[in-house]
Amino acid sequence: MSLKDSYDFQNLVNETERLVMEQLEVQLQEDFAKDICKCQDCVLDMAAYALNSLKPVYRVSLIGTLYAHNLDTTEYGEEVKKAVRTAIEKVAANPSHD
Repeated sequence: MSLKDSYDFQNLVNETERLVMEQLEVQLQEDFAKDICKCQDCVLDMAAYALNSLKPVYRVSLIGTLYAHNLDTTEYGEEVKKAVRTAIEKVAANPSHD
């Protein structure tokens, strides 16, 4: 029997994904991003690029959720902002389409 059959993994969440998606939404609405492509491919590339450059932060409990929701005001939150900005700039300069 596999682990997925034996245990409930629905509570195993990478909070970095939430932080990146929230920050991506904020930054793509800023003036510097007004002419940047926001098609699905580009936005997913931006998210993937940012996530691949950050340390994941997983949680499995309510206490972990409370801790994770405070990350955006910490040094880690600043790292997320920088990673998202870099991802936007990188994908804008090298979109995966014409």
